[in-house]
Amino acid sequence: MNTIYSVNGPVVKVKNTKDFSMLEMVYVGNKRLIGEVIGITEEFTTIQVYEVTTGLKVGEPVFNTNAPMSVTLGPGIISNIFDGIERPLKAIEKVSGAFINEGINVPAIDEEKLYDVTVEVTVGTELKGGDIYASCPETQVIRHYCMLSPVLCGKVVWTAENGSYRVNDTVCKIEDKKGRIHELTLCQKWPIRQPRPVSERLMISRPLITGQRIIDTILPIAKGGTAAIPGGFGTGKTMTQHQLAKWCDADIIVYIGCGERGNEMTQVLEEFSELTDPKTNRPLTDRTVLIANTSNMPVAAREASIYTGITLAEYYRDMGYHIAIMADSTSRWAEALREISGRLEEMPAEEGFPAYLPSRLSEFYERSGYMKTLCGREGSVTIIGAVSPQGSDFSEPVTQNTKRFVRCFWALDKSLAYARHYPAINWTTSYSEYIEDLTDFYNREAGPEFLQMRQEVSNILIEENQLMEIVKLIGADVLPDEQKLIIELARVVRVGFLQQNAYHKDDTYVPLEKQKLMMDMILVLYKEARKALAAGVSMSEITGTGLMEKVIKIKYDIPNDKPEMFEEYREEIIDVFGRLVSQAGERRAV
Repeated sequence: MNTIYSVNGPVVKVKNTKDFSMLEMVYVGNKRLIGEVIGITEEFTTIQVYEVTTGLKVGEPVFNTNAPMSVTLGPGIISNIFDGIERPLKAIEKVSGAFINEGINVPAIDEEKLYDVTVEVTVGTELKGGDIYASCPETQVIRHYCMLSPVLCGKVVWTAENGSYRVNDTVCKIEDKKGRIHELTLCQKWPIRQPRPVSERLMISRPLITGQRIIDTILPIAKGGTAAIPGGFGTGKTMTQHQLAKWCDADIIVYIGCGERGNEMTQVLEEFSELTDPKTNRPLTDRTVLIANTSNMPVAAREASIYTGITLAEYYRDMGYHIAIMADSTSRWAEALREISGRLEEMPAEEGFPAYLPSRLSEFYERSGYMKTLCGREGSVTIIGAVSPQGSDFSEPVTQNTKRFVRCFWALDKSLAYARHYPAINWTTSYSEYIEDLTDFYNREAGPEFLQMRQEVSNILIEENQLMEIVKLIGADVLPDEQKLIIELARVVRVGFLQQNAYHKDDTYVPLEKQKLMMDMILVLYKEARKALAAGVSMSEITGTGLMEKVIKIKYDIPNDKPEMFEEYREEIIDVFGRLVSQAGERRAV
């Protein structure tokens, strides 16, 4: 029997054995703690334990499973709450109370619940990996499709009748080319560190619509894309991800709380259970999976939680759903890598992080994408990862390496957050590389003028940024009226368009049509004000009209379902400036 040779936190070593294989799942000690083999040498086998190792002793047994670290995939995942290694926290609470006991063994999904199963194949059907053989309603809004494991293929030789079945009941049997019979249930296993295969990676062409103006219009992210939200403490990373999770047009949300504070995860659980999904008028949890691995949970399980979450997302992507992953935060995950690396006595790289940090980050973000699945459907996984650089220092390794692998960078600004400007995304230091990929979509859905308006609004913000450097040196009073107008219009853009109120019924989510009309109104105001300046109207007269403040309040005053009201505002702006120009002409004539 293999026994423990040494224990160093979550790292356990076994001496002089050849019974284990790399990345194999094992049970450690008399309590049978879950672990994974992460290193093999001639003398030692190194195991990473995903549970608290307090009380573990040298000489206790280690049991092999001859299988990799895997998750159970089947109906019952949606609306559930798991820890980092897919143990259901609600079921654990019933067994052990508020705290997780070591070595507790609870099935990942409810094995007693009955599902109304429809068998989708008949005897004689040839099945290949990824083909659907059964389906059932998992929640009121998500239908679960049971797919043949990608490593299997064969001919259907028996099917069950349509009816109620548990996840481990056999609903279909297939015979492979070697004549072996495989019984198919409603669930299957898949290794968490191995990406699920797809038929084809498709070009990214559709945005993930979030209802947040600064994202949808200025810094869009595509379905199947990647984004990072870096920001210091208190800048709103978690709240921004909450808002995206509530309102983005993904079919399923996978929220990974990786090393975050317990009270934040509690808030997520409470909020999501109380929220009504705007698309279905059902609880938001009907299309949400939560993985809670808080900062007081074992550090090794924090490292695994990211892979657990992405594997669950890929499983539902293979059914043809669009998934959005909120990883909060990858910095805590990187810190777990650093701690384990230190215990393994590996050579540290920059700031103590392991030299393989970039490759691990790329492995995670590269599992996103817009795919054609093995069953011929289209699905996507979009990854939005929060980064928590210490002291808001974006030059630290996790932020810099994340920046290499994402195409959308939403940099949160401490000064904006403290000024209560939310989302606190800094429009000058942030960027999105998806504009070209999404051009056809915006031209088709929002009209060819949408991107032109976006560019003009962005130019106003860029000009303001340049002018503010001058204002800091010599003050705003010496600027000509044309430049004062730029600064005033930029304020309208910042406060009236980029700033959003999550607690206002019309401003928490804004459809693309209204975003376009709001930009149009700002640009009409800008064009008419420039005409007035050219005709001799003073800047003080322009600001005295009150139109600037009125346009700022459009986001509250015009409901999302009444776009026709914008025409009244347009006519008022043109009328007011027309009178100012006439009065200026009369003064010149006198």
